[in-house]
This record gives sequence, C-alpha cells and structure tokens, in this order.
Amino acid sequence: LALIALIGFVISAYNFLRMNVSARFIIFRALDLFTIVVPPALPTTMSIGTGFAIARLRKSEIFCISPARVNVGGKLNVMCFDKTGTLTEDGLDVLGVRCVDRSGNRFSELYTSSDALSSVNTNIGNTSVGSNVSYTESNFSPILYAMATCHSLRSVDNNLIGDPLDLKMFDFTNWILEESGQSASRPSSLIETTVSISPTTSTGGMVPTVVRPPGSRQFDLSDVLNNEQNNREKLNTFLELGIIRTFEFISSLRRMSVLVKRLRSPTIEVYVKGAPEVMREICRAESFPENYDELLHHYMHNGFRVIACAYKSFDNLNWIKAQKIKREQVEQDLEFLGIIVFENKLKKETPPVVETLRKAKIRQVMCTGDNVLTAISVSRECGMINKNSKVYVPRFVQGSGNSGSSIAWECLGDENDSLDSKSLKPIIQSPRGFSEFPLIDPYEYDLAVTGDVFRWIVDYGDETTLYSMLVKGQIFARMSPDEKHELVEKLQEIGYCVGFCGDGANDCGALKAADVGLSLSDAEASVAAPFTSRNKDIGCVIEIIKEGRAALVTSFSCFKYMALYSMIQFTTVSILYAYASSLGDYQFLYIDLFLILPIAVLMGRTEPYPRIYPKRPTASLVSKKVLTSLIGQILIQSGFQFFVYMLLHAQPWWKEPVIVPDKGNIKSFENTTLFLLSCFQYILIAVVFSVGPPYRKPMITNVPFIITTILLSLFTLLILLYPLGFLKNIMELVDIAFYFRLWILVIAFSDFIVSWIMEKYIFGLIAHWINDVLYGGKKANKKLYKKIIEELERK
Repeated sequence: LALIALIGFVISAYNFLRMNVSARFIIFRALDLFTIVVPPALPTTMSIGTGFAIARLRKSEIFCISPARVNVGGKLNVMCFDKTGTLTEDGLDVLGVRCVDRSGNRFSELYTSSDALSSVNTNIGNTSVGSNVSYTESNFSPILYAMATCHSLRSVDNNLIGDPLDLKMFDFTNWILEESGQSASRPSSLIETTVSISPTTSTGGMVPTVVRPPGSRQFDLSDVLNNEQNNREKLNTFLELGIIRTFEFISSLRRMSVLVKRLRSPTIEVYVKGAPEVMREICRAESFPENYDELLHHYMHNGFRVIACAYKSFDNLNWIKAQKIKREQVEQDLEFLGIIVFENKLKKETPPVVETLRKAKIRQVMCTGDNVLTAISVSRECGMINKNSKVYVPRFVQGSGNSGSSIAWECLGDENDSLDSKSLKPIIQSPRGFSEFPLIDPYEYDLAVTGDVFRWIVDYGDETTLYSMLVKGQIFARMSPDEKHELVEKLQEIGYCVGFCGDGANDCGALKAADVGLSLSDAEASVAAPFTSRNKDIGCVIEIIKEGRAALVTSFSCFKYMALYSMIQFTTVSILYAYASSLGDYQFLYIDLFLILPIAVLMGRTEPYPRIYPKRPTASLVSKKVLTSLIGQILIQSGFQFFVYMLLHAQPWWKEPVIVPDKGNIKSFENTTLFLLSCFQYILIAVVFSVGPPYRKPMITNVPFIITTILLSLFTLLILLYPLGFLKNIMELVDIAFYFRLWILVIAFSDFIVSWIMEKYIFGLIAHWINDVLYGGKKANKKLYKKIIEELERK
C-alpha cells in the first residue's frame, strides 16, 4: 500500500509541477495520499471481530486473557485432551478394593465398602527390617491403613483439601483426619508416654497428621494415668495412626509413600501407593498374586483406573532416623497389598464434541498420565478411536529406555500383528511366514504411545520414527507434565496448529506451550491458559473454534474492506489531482465518520456459523485467495470510477474546470461525480465482503449492520438525487443533469452486481488457476506433517 502511495505521489507531483503548484501545496497533498492509502484505523478494524468474539465467549462463560489467540483458534487442526476431569468426570469414584488372599495367592473378591474391608483379616509375612509384623491383632485390612494414610490431604477449616483421587480414596475409608493443633485433647504427653516416637517431643512437631477409624474416640490422657481395669481395656482397643513423614508423588516415579507410627507399636510402617506398573520394581516377587496381570488387564482394558498399594515396616527406627532415611531405602522390598479400582465415567458432553471435531477433520489426541489400556478404553468409548480399528502399543524388547534399547510395536489383541520399528507402517507375515509386505490401507490404525517410549524416541529414535509417531499417535499415556509440554512442541514443529484442553496443575506446561490452551480449572491451570471455561466440559472447545474461525474471517474481511476503501479513495483523489482538486473536508468527514466507521465496526458483528466446516479458512493475508480478491476488486472499483469519469467528459454540458494554483478547487463536475459514486462503492463493497456461511451466519442475521447499510444507502441516495440546500453547500457539490445522476445510480448498482459475482464465483477460480499454473495444481509450502502423512500412505 505504501508503494502504491509512493507511485501515486510521483505522478501527482509531476502534474502539480506542470500546473505551477507550490512545493508546500505538493507536500500537503503527498501526505494526504499516504494517510489515504495506509489508513491509521486499519489495525483497529482488524481487531473488531476479535472483540465481538471475546464478548460472545464471555456470555458462554469462556474467558480470554490473550485476544490474539482467538484468531489462532480458527486455525486449529489438532486438539489434545487430558483424560481425567476433561474427557471424564472430575471425580473418580472408588468402585472397590481387591486385597491379596495369601491362602490362595490370588486376589480376593471386590470389596465395595470400608465395612467389608474392616472385617478382612489378612496376614502379611515378614516385611519388617528386624522382626515379623502381623495385622492379626486388629480387625482392619492393611490396605485400609494404606488408603487412610498414603495421601497428601490437608485439613483447612475442618474441610479436607487435596488431590481429588486422594479425597475419594480417603472418603471411602470413612476414617477421621486431624492435624496438629486442631485437638486440645491430644497433649504432648500422649506421644511421650504411649506412642513412643521420641521421649521429648510433642505432637505438633512429631506427628502433624493423625488418622483414626470411624467411631474411635479421641485418646484421653486419663486413660493412661488411671490404672483401672476398664481403662486399660480401652487403651488396648484404641487405634490411631500418625503420619510422621511423606514422600510426595513424583511423576517420574509414579508413586508416593508415607512413614506411619501406630499407637503402642514399636515399629514404623511404610505404605506406598502408585501405578501398578512400578510395583514390580519395588515389591518382592513372591508377594504378587498369580492372577495379577490378568486382573490388571481386565480393569484397565475396560476403562477403570487402578492404584496399587504396598507395605513394609521398620524395627528400631526412631523419629530422628525416620526423618533422615532416604526414599530409596523406604521404597524397596515391599509387600504387595492389593489394588484400589476407580471408576471414571465419561462426561455426557464428550462423545458429541469428539464426533463434531472428527467431522470437522480436526485431529483429536489424548494426552494423559493414566495407564495406556485405560486410555484406549476411554478413547474407544468416546469415539476418539474407532471401536473396530487396530491400535498398536509399544514395548521395550531390549533395554528399558537407554540408548541401546529397541522397541516392538504390537497390535492390541494380536501379538502377531506388528509395525515396522522404523517407519511404523503395519506389516503382516505371509502365510508361510517368509516375507512381509505393508497392508493395503495403512491408515486404518492408531498408535497408543507410553511416556517412556515417547521419551526414548525423542532422545534416541530415528527422525522418521519420531515423525510417524507424532502423525499417527492418537493416545499418549503415562505422560509426565514435561512430556505433555514437549509433545505439544513436537507437534508444532511439524506444522500442526495445536490446542490443548486440561484441568490440572500437571497440564500447565502444555497449556502454555499450545497455540490455544483451554483450562477447565479455576486454579493453577487457568493462569497458564489463554482461555478458561467455567463449564467443566469440552463443549467449550467447539465454541472457541467456531468463534476463532468467525473472527479470522471477519479480520480478513475488515482488512480487505479497509484496504479497498483506501484504494477507492486513492483512485478518486488521484483523478482529482489531475485538476489540482481533491475531496472537500466535509466530504472526507462524511466518508470516514458516517460511512466507513459504522460499517467497519458492524460488519464484524456477524455471529459464527452453527456447524464447523471441514476446511479451515485462509490464515494468510498474502495468500492467493486473499490477494486475488483484493486486487480484482481494486481493478473493478477503479475501472468503474474511470468509466464514470470518461462518461462525464462525454456529456455536452461538461466544461473544463478552472484551475487556481494553491487553492482547493473543490467545486467541480469531477469532484461531485466521483464523490457520489465512491460513496455507493464504500457501502456496497461492505456487503460484498460480508462473508456468511460456512464460517459465519448469513449477513441478514446481522441486523444492526443491515439497518445501518440501508440507512446510509438511503441518505447517500438523497444526496445524489435530491440534495438539500445545506447538504449541497456543506458537501461543496455542483449541479449536474438529473439524467446523469440516474446514470451514476445505475453505474453504482452495476458495480455492486459485478463485484458480488466476481467475489462469489470468479476470484476463487482465478486463484485456483494461478495455483495450477505456478505449482502444477499442488499446494505451495506444504506443511511437514502433510508430507509425512503422504509418505505413510505410500505403498
């Protein structure tokens, strides 16, 4: 635009010099050209659509702190989702607990209440460093102790806060939790005399958290000091567990543990809970039941979340040593206790949203810290993976994540069906098993990648393998927060525009790295994400995509409108400069304030289309589609102005204007004719650029814009056909023949018809033709991920 202004300035300066116009007057007119061609309001009008989109999102209780990301939402082609709390319900419900039955070395039946667990009498072998410990002295199952103590819950104003999973687990036990200083009836002498943690410490410093079973009364010092028989019996039945140290959950270890001191017990007990996969690393092999793998596979394959628990105890470990002991010493040689099964129901809004994204050809990816089998089950249930499609899961066949490791990809449910370890293309064995060949349709499968394999491929894998995994990976399970973050970045590296939707603190990195981050939480995640939704379901993703596409189309429409407005005015002024004339001050004001400003604002008010079209809108201002339309409309509008200019000169009543150097020379036939035609062009071209479906609703639904356009058209028609005296004087118009005024109206209407037909049907074809000529029908600058997909589809 600035280059066009410069060319216009050179030509106009030559004409001005030829007419003996002063240098001062030439400079003023040159500055006018630059302000006309590069309008100062251009950046503002391009953000109008974004402002309307943010306001509509706010009404839907979706809040945006980064307006620039709204338009980016219209370009999304990959949407990543966390599982728990995002695709599934916020809270996990405890389906039940299965302990280890030592008598048959198998899992027990599923206990669905803590009362049932309270009556379970499970003996545990020698897990103590120095002595045997048995739970036969109580009527509680040891896994109940693990559920009551192995968590990070805190009590605030008598309300428990913490991880939702821990809250559900502790709620299942029905136990009571108290923290230091909350109970005046537990003096420090209780710990000194009875608990025997340390002879000279207090509850506040030694045992910050204490848990008791339901119905258990608080311990009273008088029970210790009074030697009566009934008090001694009360003391023998009293049960209270003090949590003296906690090893918090670490994503890389996928477990947490606590050191617990039991009232009147000489030992310190260790309880661990974590992912079932890591238990084999820290538990004694003989403590696992025979049907361990079988039962885990059953629950995980059916979408349940499973947490495993383990135990051991230490003799001769006092409080001071317990504070110094290393985690590695605590979490080894444990006794496996059993599993806690959580039921995580799918949100009712999830399947229709996934189906909408699938129809819109927006790829959906699950990125979760949960087990891979559970993730696959949930993906099939919500429609993210076709229930009949093959899913390949990796495993290390050599090594465990170091540089010398190797991976095999096996089809879930068919170990003989595998992938090529480098290209990740499916291969099958011939009937005789001597040759292999790719499947006919290599796109009928998905990958479910685990976090350790993802880490290995990123660090040590071949580039081909990495790219194939990124393109075909539908599920990324057991992913740490850093790995989620890195996955988003890797997808962006191959050209994807990535969105991420999550609800937890472990999603913060991914939410921040994503092109569009959407948090379903009001806590930590909302700070990192540009979008936050109060509606805790993924339906807000659809709203952001629709609003983003509408805002993107609106921004381009406003850009083209403002650019064309400047070129229409530039053409008008350039023609008038040939006679040392220009538009009058009030003509400029009428055009800028009464025509352009309301039209540019209101044309961006059109709401998004209800459905998401499979093809994304153009996202580049210099794309062939945008430039073809813009340049074509410039030629059309300029052509009509030159046509009416020549038609004017052909009229018998036209006279050559009298040029007075260094004067405005406003009143002339040329000024009046071009001003009136250009006013209609400003209005009608806004209608042409008001794009409706498939990204926005039809223009007719934008009532304020329609009303404004009609009123401005009528007022401009009044100025054209029956100019009132004061309007004629203010606008500095001259009298022209009435029949010529009708010709101007006909030309303006013809201008609109030609512009609308070209914009609607012709310019798109021209853009495709240009692409065919320049690139042979292929898209220029194709994204890397599209090249990878083509390579995978190549036989």
